[in-house]
Amino acid sequence: MNRRFSALAVSAVAIGGFFVTSAPAHAALSADRGAVTAKAAVTCNEGQMRQQIANLKSKAAKLKQLGETAAARKALADAAALQKRLDACLKADENQSKPFPR
Repeated sequence: MNRRFSALAVSAVAIGGFFVTSAPAHAALSADRGAVTAKAAVTCNEGQMRQQIANLKSKAAKLKQLGETAAARKALADAAALQKRLDACLKADENQSKPFPR
């Protein structure tokens, strides 16, 4: 009987410790996701990013026409990186969980 009681007490302490340590971690994770979502909403201006991409592509075309191929490649690489970031922002907004799913 004494062994059974001590095993039960150890199990209860272990389970209680698990719940005490996992609840704050879960709350911090949720708060962190909210911060990332808010940050993404602020930095992902779709119209502005599309305009920057178009400007970089036209700049690359002008540079290529002038014979500056290295600068044109850099401008195209910058445009591709900006496009990749825009795609990631749009995908994150699309996959973001809604408060009341339909």
